[in-house]
Amino acid sequence: MTQTSYIACMMIRGGTSKGAYFLSDDLPKDESQRNEFLVDVMGSGDNQQINGIGGGTSLTSKVAIVSQSSEVNVDLDYLFAQVGVEERTVDTKPSCGNILSGIVAFASENNLLPLTHPSTTIRVKNINTNTIIEVSAETPQGVLQYEGDTTIDGVPGSGSPILLNFLNVGGAKTGKLFPTGQPSDIIEGVEVTCIDAAVPMVHIVAKDLGIAGNESKQELDENALLLAKIETIRIIAGELMGLGDVRGSVLPKVSLLSPATQGGHITSRYFVPQNCHASHAVTGAICIAAACNLSGTVASKVVDTITSETVVIEHPSGKIEVNIQIEQGPKEPIISQAALVRTARPLFKGNVYSKA
Repeated sequence: MTQTSYIACMMIRGGTSKGAYFLSDDLPKDESQRNEFLVDVMGSGDNQQINGIGGGTSLTSKVAIVSQSSEVNVDLDYLFAQVGVEERTVDTKPSCGNILSGIVAFASENNLLPLTHPSTTIRVKNINTNTIIEVSAETPQGVLQYEGDTTIDGVPGSGSPILLNFLNVGGAKTGKLFPTGQPSDIIEGVEVTCIDAAVPMVHIVAKDLGIAGNESKQELDENALLLAKIETIRIIAGELMGLGDVRGSVLPKVSLLSPATQGGHITSRYFVPQNCHASHAVTGAICIAAACNLSGTVASKVVDTITSETVVIEHPSGKIEVNIQIEQGPKEPIISQAALVRTARPLFKGNVYSKA
């Protein structure tokens, strides 16, 4: 690419995240060139990302790369990239359900697929995890609806609902729901659950690390001893889960779990992983909801009684609800479906400049 590169881009707020969306064909085919372009566009290497369109946080330094799919019964392919803020890095190991919720808006604006009345459902293949997600949006008269009365905690205002229905997410990254072969392990003297449902995670009971579990994001981010302990456990868990040395990766994610205090089923403080999420990741919520319904996990020992398929998870900005369906498979439980409601809002559409 040259110093006069202008690439078509959309910025969309998807769920509780914000990211840049690109057509796959507009980006370099070579992975290293593509990554260099992304860190340049986002302004990575500076905690403010002042020279790019990133927002200076892990929740606003995200990228979606979208294309029409060549696979049967799949409409779009979606590759998520977590772009570093202070580090010039691009990580495509994880996925992001929040950014996924903006894919219909991007597809509509780029004429990637027809919209139907009164709603449109598309099947999206997540390249990161090789899983299928059904995404449904309101499209009266074939026009995507942005305004509506649906609210999600962590986002001001309201919007039109977007339903994400994740299919068969157990073992999405590691190939096993319980990558270590069991629902709980002891790491550094602490009981944890290593689980892979939509995203590989390490679940820890908050009180086992000396906190209540309902602390604010600021309190947790300022607790250096706690963060160091979490990272030590995460690194060891990564090896046990078959992910190798995870020092330079955002996977596995970590959640500190505690009893609900605001009418939900369980409280989560989700780490991304070096600091606490301001609200909660979609894939992380799916993973916790699944664990709440599986015996022997640390979540099952913390969760309040669940009398429906919906698990309500409390987080620093409010609550997130996951409708989860689990079946018993021949070797381990199967997470057949996990559904959530999000909203999305397009922020700009145009060209972004890169010197990469």
